Parts: sequence; C-alpha cells; structure tokens
Amino acid sequence: MRKVAVITGAGTGLGRAAAESLSAEGWSLGLIGRREEPLLQVAEGRDAVVASADIAQPADVEAAFAKIIAAYGRVDLLFNNAGRGSPTRTIDETSLEDWFGVLGANLTGSFLCARAAFAQMRAQEPQGGRIINNGSISAHAPRPGSAPYATTKHAITGLTRSLSLDGRAFNIACGQIDIGNALTDMAIPMTQGVPQADGSIMAEATMDPADVGRAVAHMAALPLDTNIQTMTIMARDMPFVGRG
Repeated sequence: MRKVAVITGAGTGLGRAAAESLSAEGWSLGLIGRREEPLLQVAEGRDAVVASADIAQPADVEAAFAKIIAAYGRVDLLFNNAGRGSPTRTIDETSLEDWFGVLGANLTGSFLCARAAFAQMRAQEPQGGRIINNGSISAHAPRPGSAPYATTKHAITGLTRSLSLDGRAFNIACGQIDIGNALTDMAIPMTQGVPQADGSIMAEATMDPADVGRAVAHMAALPLDTNIQTMTIMARDMPFVGRG
C-alpha cells in the first residue's frame, strides 16, 4: 500500500522540493496551495491529487483534506510547510494587515492542517501517521524587523511539542524541521544583502532547496516509534552559529 503525504505550499519552493523527493520514494501526494497552476505542474507525471486552498480558512482546509482522503482513504504524512513573511520593519511600523496575514498563513494555517491530519490519522486503520512542521532558524533567533514571522515560528515549536505529546496515544509522531537560507524565491534577497543584528547589510550563504526535500523525506521514512523531534538544516556559512 502506497503511503499518502499531504504537503501545504506544495506548488513552489520547499513544498515542491519535498513533493519531488517524497514522490521519488514512492509516496502518493496530496498537494495543497493557493494557486492551482503550480500545483498541477508539480502533480504532472506523479500519483497526486491537487487541492487549491487558503489554509488560513477553515472551510478551505476541510474541503482540501476531504478531497485528498476521498481519493486515497488515508493520510500518513503532513508536511506543514506553507507560510509567508512580511517587510522588514520594527513592530511600530508593522501594519496590522501584515501581522494578521503572517499569523494566518504561518500559525492558524498550520494549526488547521495539523488538526485535520491528526483527526484522520487517529481515525484510520492502521492508526497513526507523522506531522512535520516547517519551523525556521527564526524559531531560535529572529532577524531584525521580523516580529510577525519570528513570533509565528516560535509558536510553531509549541505546536510541534504539543502534538508530539498528544499524538503518542494514537501512534502519531510530530517533528519540526528548522530551515535556514534555502534558495527559494523568498530567500533571493539573502544573496543581495539583508540587514544584520549589528546594523550592517550583508549577503548571506544559501543552499539548494532539494537538500531540504531530501531531509523531509528522511524524516518521513522513519518508523512511527522513532521521531526526529527537531532537525536544523541550513546553509553552512549563514550567520547563525557563532559570529557568522
């Protein structure tokens, strides 16, 4: 029986990289994202179901999971990947629109998708599954002017730990992958120069998103009685460890 992986933000970036790696390992895919066209491109030639949805909206999440479960009958993995950032600004200059947008995409969306996946994993036979939450290096240390993003990524760690504990009774594992400077569209500014804690502007090292995809597939392949609670995967030379 092929295992079923649900991936949010699956049309581009790290979601796409994870989809490609999981598909290569024989997983069936439930691809969730806001725009259908990129999802269809990822699905082409693969065993995949596409479900366009705004994960910050409960009805959208329910409909997306219902479509995937109708096709495959179960969910073995959720890669809770979708998210967004906001312009680099101090908190007093951060718009409420940006705050609620980041909160909805990064935290509410992750909660809603984890809730739907957990319910299915608990109910299905054989019971269980795995949830992998996309944290960030920002779950450990914020960048300047990133209050909305850093807040949500710290909160994701709390969600991961709570699910990791509550899932034990139902054979559900939950871990977190904290990613630093994978060269997606969101990280292109890193190559051109971004603000540092000392006030300088500096270009930063990046890494191939495919490496993240392979890391997600590795976490997913473990038996459910084994869990990588937290994995940090990052560009080796990015300014996080030591003084940069």
